[in-house]
Amino acid sequence: MSLSNKEKFQYSQDMNNNNSEDIQGSIQLQNRVSTFSERLALVIGGSGGIGLAVSYELASRGAALLIQGRRASEKLRVDSFPKAKSLNLIDLDFSSPVQFIQAIDLRLDEIGKEPDIVVCAFGPFLEKPLKDCTAIDWEWLTLANLALPGALASRFLPGMMERKYGRFLFFGGTRTDGIRSYKKTATYASSKTGLGVLAKSIAVQSASDNVAAIVVCPGPVETEYLDRETKIRHASLTATGSLLKANIIAKIALDLIDSEPCIASGAVVNLDGGFAP
Repeated sequence: MSLSNKEKFQYSQDMNNNNSEDIQGSIQLQNRVSTFSERLALVIGGSGGIGLAVSYELASRGAALLIQGRRASEKLRVDSFPKAKSLNLIDLDFSSPVQFIQAIDLRLDEIGKEPDIVVCAFGPFLEKPLKDCTAIDWEWLTLANLALPGALASRFLPGMMERKYGRFLFFGGTRTDGIRSYKKTATYASSKTGLGVLAKSIAVQSASDNVAAIVVCPGPVETEYLDRETKIRHASLTATGSLLKANIIAKIALDLIDSEPCIASGAVVNLDGGFAP
């Protein structure tokens, strides 16, 4: 059925209006103020690797930063984060969740503010067959990779719910978005897989209070922690023959929670480019 001239004209006008709205919406999206602007972000493991990339990305969105690292004050310069609302550093090694959070609390008391955003990019890796893992290995990895993020959530969730804003970003391991078998990393993967339960529980409990949580599971990422041989070996396992860039992982991960409402809350997201070793 052919359209009359009047119908064609109306259709053209409607299309022009839709295009105009799309363009305006795109401009507004590009110019919008981040929901992180002027909010305090606590970045655990934020002085290196993916954590450092997250710190830079948060700063670019106008967040105030409290960055934890073993030698954060040695590795980072204040002028490296020119767009950050403010920058605070804490040199802190991990021995237990209790000790760690007590030290964080003392630093927050000095700042006089609690975080609205908590990023846990810390998590020791162990490549060892299950039959060779010791009780010490299990205790260490479970405390660092699961108990610490869980304790951070329990510590800061009530304040976030009261203030009606909060975001948690947890980093899982490669392919730990579901229950799988592992030949060499069962201990590590077991501790990281539990983060999905944590994020989904936060999402269910606190959605009505504008508090959200996600887990991002990156594929092999190029960081300063990998020696040349490891980089080559990991890259050879990927579809592209190359490692992922930490800054790209950071941007995508933060985009998922930089919105109100946060419809991604509770998600466990693979960012691995189809990695299947």
